[in-house]
Amino acid sequence: MTAHVEEIVDSKSGSRARILVSLGFNCFSWQPALSDGPREMLWSGAEFELGDKRPSSGGIPLLFPFPGRIGDASYHFGGQDYQLEPGDAFGNAIHGFVFNRPWRIVERADSKIVGEFHASIDDPSILKHWPADFRIRVSYEVRAAELISDIRYENTGDGPLPCGFATHAYFQLPLSAGQKIDDTTMKVPVDSYWELEKMIPTGRILPAEGSPSLSDGVRLGDLQFDTVFTNLHADADRLVRTTLSDPATGRRLTQVFDKSFTQCVVYTPGHREAVCMEPYTCVPNAVQLADKRDDTGLQILQHGEIRDTTIRISVSE
Repeated sequence: MTAHVEEIVDSKSGSRARILVSLGFNCFSWQPALSDGPREMLWSGAEFELGDKRPSSGGIPLLFPFPGRIGDASYHFGGQDYQLEPGDAFGNAIHGFVFNRPWRIVERADSKIVGEFHASIDDPSILKHWPADFRIRVSYEVRAAELISDIRYENTGDGPLPCGFATHAYFQLPLSAGQKIDDTTMKVPVDSYWELEKMIPTGRILPAEGSPSLSDGVRLGDLQFDTVFTNLHADADRLVRTTLSDPATGRRLTQVFDKSFTQCVVYTPGHREAVCMEPYTCVPNAVQLADKRDDTGLQILQHGEIRDTTIRISVSE
């Protein structure tokens, strides 16, 4: 399949973004116009736009109807057993159905684009593996030094739809030319995390230890993460903010989302050229774990039920 890439541009500021429509509607490049000129804020590997790289390895993968993993690529829901495709080294399913499939454009303007994926239309084979049909619609808009994404997903099937949504943005480091990646400060307002076994939550929540804490802000240094944090703390406006900062320049990247996102996965790729701060509406493996705990964040939408949310990423200097 030929790769389909679209570019959106804010004519006032010159900020721009590029979206790989044919592979998950992935916004793989965002270049806000800053004081030292346009600067890439998202990381993706060389020639990612060709569409033949691992879909979750760069840009902003969109994860739905399950973010993260489902243990042993199988689950039981509504009296039925379902089998999924294994996607990791442990035989778990990973990241849902929409991050690695073509989307359709449903709206287009100079600085904004809207894409849609509807399971029964775009890949009916999904319906053998998930309890209900679904539609997800995502927009990207560039506005000065901000990338705004509105998300809507809904149950278009007959029965209940268990689901969760997440983004897996790779933020390119360092934020400013000439700075050291290790000096980047990361702040995620959390105080606990899920214990994992073979990348699947065991059901135990443990305190996030360390001084200074991630909630206060930590120097990235040689820290390594592939961690599902929970108990997110919102600001007075009931919004959650995660940040990356260059102490020497004062440049800061801020990601803002609402409390419908109950978890945040932090991941440091082995190449150390990026860091991921990933808002999740539910814990990985929620469809299995929900039988044991009531705090997984798993959403069960009835026929016609809709969820709306927004993620805003901005750079300040």
